[in-house]
Amino acid sequence: MQFNNKGKVVMLNLLKFRETADYSGHEDIAPAGSISGKEAYQLYIDHTLPILENAGARVIFMGQSNGFLIGPEAEKWDLVLLVEHASVATFMAFAQDEAYLKGAGHRTAALADSRLLPSSAIQNLT
Repeated sequence: MQFNNKGKVVMLNLLKFRETADYSGHEDIAPAGSISGKEAYQLYIDHTLPILENAGARVIFMGQSNGFLIGPEAEKWDLVLLVEHASVATFMAFAQDEAYLKGAGHRTAALADSRLLPSSAIQNLT
């Protein structure tokens, strides 16, 4: 996979939650009782947001998905998230940050499926 190494990169996240979070392999961060995938993702956001902001990134948009207007009817997503990073290098540094990785298991526990699509601005449309 290659993407533009110059300038900002925006990550499009399409997220589908598990009905019940699965902390298999992440018992060290598992809550005391059973929680939903949505609740586990909130734990991930709570953990990750300060680290993300410290890395110079920002959440541009987070919203509930209502299905495609144009697209596969069978493909459903619960949450859409757009996160802007200063560069590919800062995204890669964030993704490998030790503090971030300590809570990343909440994301794994929360999600039944996901897509992550990096994009960069087109400088000139003509």
